[in-house]
Amino acid sequence: MTDITTPRLALPMLAAGQAQKEMSHNEALTRVDLALNGFAMAAGAETPPEAPEPGQCWILGGAPEGAWEGHPHEVAGWTEGGWRFLDPCAGMRLWLGESEGFALFSGGGWVIGKTFGRLFVEGLQIVGPQAEAIAEPSGGAVVDAEARAVILAVLNAMREHGLVASG
Repeated sequence: MTDITTPRLALPMLAAGQAQKEMSHNEALTRVDLALNGFAMAAGAETPPEAPEPGQCWILGGAPEGAWEGHPHEVAGWTEGGWRFLDPCAGMRLWLGESEGFALFSGGGWVIGKTFGRLFVEGLQIVGPQAEAIAEPSGGAVVDAEARAVILAVLNAMREHGLVASG
């Protein structure tokens, strides 16, 4: 294979006059297959499974053992040719399933969860980290039941959506 690789996923590049180009090409396709729209069986795994199936991958923990030794925090994927390892790059995202959501590689580590602190719609931040609880209206010189009902309905909707904590 070639020593020339792509900068982000370290995919092997073809070199001019290279013999057996199909080896570099097939290796690149195998890595893309693991990373592109990837699904990981688990995050933080330390021990390889006994009977992996081709295409399955795992996000490795900090001290992997056995065939995974020496590849902390990388993505390990099983192929017909054995284990392949991807060194994650900023922005790499793998699905962990409905219960855990996405794993995002950011700041040198994996962030696990369905959300990552902010929601953007058309480039505008709509939702950020949850705000502190807002006290419900009570008392006052003038009691306006209709206004209180509306304020309470807004607060309850915001709490239900996780925008503010419950008081």
